[in-house]
Amino acid sequence: MAPLLELDQVSLSFGGLRALHSLDMHVDENEIVSVIGPNGAGKTTLFNVITGIYQPAGDIRFDGKSLIGRSPHRITGMGVARTFQSLRLFLNMTVKENVKAATYGGTRATPIESMLRLPRARREEREVEARAEDVLGFFGQRLQGYRFDQPAYVLSYANRRRLEIARAMATGARMLLLDEPAAGMNPPEKLALRELIRGLRERFDVTILLIEHHMDVESELCDIVTVLDNGKVIAEGKPAEISRDPKVIVAYLGSGGGAGEAAEPLLAGLE
Repeated sequence: MAPLLELDQVSLSFGGLRALHSLDMHVDENEIVSVIGPNGAGKTTLFNVITGIYQPAGDIRFDGKSLIGRSPHRITGMGVARTFQSLRLFLNMTVKENVKAATYGGTRATPIESMLRLPRARREEREVEARAEDVLGFFGQRLQGYRFDQPAYVLSYANRRRLEIARAMATGARMLLLDEPAAGMNPPEKLALRELIRGLRERFDVTILLIEHHMDVESELCDIVTVLDNGKVIAEGKPAEISRDPKVIVAYLGSGGGAGEAAEPLLAGLE
């Protein structure tokens, strides 16, 4: 399976703080890969350099093309979309409007064509409408039907998370970056999210890279788990392998006596 995303000796510093240090990793096409690590390990910074928010040293390639020097909207146009740890929806816009907003970057009609409702503008508007309804339809009754015209602020927290994923998928993403998608969810919601992410890969043939702290989500979902600590990859492998890796246990809990026993509840979900 060919790598879709490759990071080659990627480094990033903020003043004297090294956030990422000579980081090498790759994600193969159609994989679901999880990035874990203690707070401050560099997980969200990793997403930020992939999506063009920060410009690092080294190289990042998507489908063989370098992402270095490209702006975030150009990277999105290449097929990389993301969600954020803190929700960033347009709360006063409707569910459908939130998703449609993500598709307009790919339209070609000029402002004059749109104002005069010329043929290209009308055609693209129909395409945008159909794309939004198709993506929202994947989420079932939680986001379709009468939900189309509801403002985003009336949705439950879990459905807002789903809407943010739907908006990212509406860009036509080949790779989806999910930053702690299960944050704030209860156990049944986390289980539903796990099935949703698996379904995204099957329905849209999308590759998924996610940051997650809920090991029960990762154990049944991810093909590979990559562990970061201090901006470096310290372990990579199947979930069951990662749960027994001494370097991972030390990174989470330190090297004091009894760390192995203390780590068992934390990492048990990966087995």
